[in-house]
Parts: sequence; C-alpha cells; structure tokens
Amino acid sequence: MTASIQKKIEQLRLEIDKHNYHYYIENSPIISDAEYDKLFRLLQDLEKQHPEFITPESPTQRVGLIPQTEFAEAKHLIPMLSLDNAFSNEEVEQFDRRVQQRLKR
Repeated sequence: MTASIQKKIEQLRLEIDKHNYHYYIENSPIISDAEYDKLFRLLQDLEKQHPEFITPESPTQRVGLIPQTEFAEAKHLIPMLSLDNAFSNEEVEQFDRRVQQRLKR
C-alpha cells in the first residue's frame, strides 16, 4: 500500500512539473488552471497524509519555476490576494473573511 502511494505521489510530481514547464517556460498551458489546481491539491493532500514522502524537490515545497528574464519585475502597492485555489463555498467564504479582516486594518 505505501509503495503505491509513493508511486502516485511521484507520478503527480512529474505531471505537475510537466505542466509547470508548459505554463512558465513555454507560456502555453496544456490544461486549465482548475485541472492543475486539482492535481496540486491531490498532491498536497497525499503529502499531508504521508509526510515521510515529502522531498525538497516537490512542487508543493517551491513556488513556480525560474522566472522568465523577458518580463520586468512588478511591485504592487497593495498586496495581491488570491482565492488560494478555493474549490468549495466554504473556502470562498474563508477567503472573503480574510479579505474583510485585512480591509479593517
């Protein structure tokens, strides 16, 4: 059972890395953001359930890939917030609460 979970984690990492390459390097994604988010969430869940399989190379342990040099760095005066891959009404409501709390500052 553990070997099959480890294999699934490794397969997900390879698949996510492939999609990261197409998205960040080729600027030509081959799946939708929602499909990517589901794969990433599945990997996060499996690693959370089996932390013994987490490695520094996992896509969950780093942000994106090396930035493209053709784009200038953009500094934002106001923090860029995201839905953090919300998949349910509850997650959207949690995001809304976080935004409301920040706006009160």
